[in-house]
Amino acid sequence: MKVAVIGTGYVGLVTGACLANVGNDVICADNDAAKVELLNNGGIPIYEPGLDEIVARNLSDGRIHFTTDTAHAVREADVIFIAVGTPPDEDGSADLQHVIAVAKEIGANLNGYKVVVCKSTVPVGTCERVAATIRELSDEDFDVASNPEFLKEGSAIQDFQSPDRVVIGCANREAAEKVGSLYKPFFRRSERIVYMDVRSSEMTKYASNAMLATKISFINEIANICDQVGADIEHVRTGMSLDERIGPHFIYPGVGYGGSCFPKDVRALASLGRDSGAQTLLLDAVRDVNREQKLVLYHAAKAKLGSFEGKKIAVWGLSFKPKTDDVRESAALINIRRFIAEGATVAATDPESIANAKRDLKATDTNMDAIEFFEDDYVALEGADILFIFTEWSQFRSPDFKRMKSLMNAPVIFDGRNLYAPKAMKDAGFEYFSIGRP
Repeated sequence: MKVAVIGTGYVGLVTGACLANVGNDVICADNDAAKVELLNNGGIPIYEPGLDEIVARNLSDGRIHFTTDTAHAVREADVIFIAVGTPPDEDGSADLQHVIAVAKEIGANLNGYKVVVCKSTVPVGTCERVAATIRELSDEDFDVASNPEFLKEGSAIQDFQSPDRVVIGCANREAAEKVGSLYKPFFRRSERIVYMDVRSSEMTKYASNAMLATKISFINEIANICDQVGADIEHVRTGMSLDERIGPHFIYPGVGYGGSCFPKDVRALASLGRDSGAQTLLLDAVRDVNREQKLVLYHAAKAKLGSFEGKKIAVWGLSFKPKTDDVRESAALINIRRFIAEGATVAATDPESIANAKRDLKATDTNMDAIEFFEDDYVALEGADILFIFTEWSQFRSPDFKRMKSLMNAPVIFDGRNLYAPKAMKDAGFEYFSIGRP
């Protein structure tokens, strides 16, 4: 099938690459000429394991193409995916200006029947706005479908190729099944394609992310209570997870969720609820708990040190989670800004996200003279008064503790991901603080 994907961000690029990989002819369009040039030369603008190999193979085989000519992409395609960003507006609602701009471009260039698919995460009612926008500009026949993405950064290729489910919302069953046929190559034994109305499909994406965010905020709040009463969150979590109604997923305590999806989608769903007259007490609480959780180690360390003035702080991990270079809403950067503002210097390391962290910190007027970045985890520890761990990269899980202790000015670790056993750290001579464990 001939497919156009408008937007080569995280979702668009993964979608285009994976659809090309099963034989479709895919054109990916983006208005960022530099990004398109990079992609046509075999470069990848984001870090996602396995994505570079798939893009390179399908570029070589001629099944994927990158262009700034959106009009050409629209005219050539049978199915058009809208995969542009929907950043939060000032009130937390989703900013749909990029989605509507693409809808206008589609309307201006329709040259026959097409199925237009909203892949971007959009609030309920957006597909209707997209359809109305196209209809104002074209007399051609078309259908609009909702097909929300459920990709996790760091495992997006696997998620796309082995999905838990594919949700498609469309008033025209034939059009919905045309979109569904694109996903059939990814199902060997059983098809887990769920067809529904458009508004329910749009809502499914927000509800799914809000539920996962709720689980994270809930277990973090329980961990904080454990800290106060002397219980061990690891035992509590294990006992909870054996209940099939709860399960083991997304109940690991830490320093809160980040990235591009959960924070944005929880805010957007709460905004949608308020605008529609519904109460959003739980969603508001999920957001508030997460905001405070990102600073739980900061407060604990400040209580111990009294002040960060003149301290050298090592930071392991800058991305909001491992296997990605995404630093959006990262707990590490939120804490680094505070450390530096209070007179500390910072030595930071991360295997993939240093460049993005530098760009983000500079954009928020952080004193860059107070921070150094290192490729080597151990070099970042030299002379450090304290180590903070914010991301559970594999290379941090089993380090050389003797070497660490010899390099640090003081053997103090605040672990935001509970990577190590408290007794083992005590035996190794460290003062070790984690989340929800005595």
